Amino acid sequence: MTVITAKTVREVAVENPAATRVLERFGIDYCCGGSQLLEQACEKAGISVDEVVDSIEMEEETARAAQQVRDWQREPLSELVAHIKNTHHKYTREETVRITALLEKVCSVHGKNHPELLEIQSTFSGLAQELTMHLMKEEMVLFPYIVRMEEAVIQKEPVLPAPFGNVENPVAMMEHEHDSAGAALRSMRKASSDFRAPADACVSYQTLYNALVSFEADLHQHIHLENNILFPRAIAMEKAQ
Repeated sequence: MTVITAKTVREVAVENPAATRVLERFGIDYCCGGSQLLEQACEKAGISVDEVVDSIEMEEETARAAQQVRDWQREPLSELVAHIKNTHHKYTREETVRITALLEKVCSVHGKNHPELLEIQSTFSGLAQELTMHLMKEEMVLFPYIVRMEEAVIQKEPVLPAPFGNVENPVAMMEHEHDSAGAALRSMRKASSDFRAPADACVSYQTLYNALVSFEADLHQHIHLENNILFPRAIAMEKAQ
């Protein structure tokens, strides 16, 4: 067994940022379900672990050449928070509006013949509402505390007491909500037969499914950055004070 296959999927994603693209492509959950060993995850998915490892190595080579991957384990937490807000939170808000409108349009035309669309619409509506509140809580409560804490640590000043006891409390809530979002994504993927549009699908129908695939991929990356990097680093920083 090679070194990488003896690591958990989460460890692979954290230590090799470019690997997340490969894991996404092979349908391996690296955010909420990343506790399995990579070899076990590949076996469960029915894919060759050697193929996955080779693909990860190729992706890393490409990323190094393009210099597009940032090592969020080393970057300041404030930079990571800004990246999450400006990239993933922004994307989530914009795509939620777009996908909601697409669902309304496609369901009105195809909902009678494809009742799974109505199920997807209901699931996405609930997810959108949850995410709206989730992003707000992160941006108004958790993220500002993490940034202030890091500033205090850098300036060697006392860290002001958190209104929520310690950072592990809101983190636990955010991770629980991430699990709920992951369940909603899996539900929609199952209802849509892995987002495969039927033979009678119009362009809007196909666009909807493509948008949901992209939304899923971005949310996976979003949750990974928080669950596997931002939150553990923030908890470790607070405990070190």
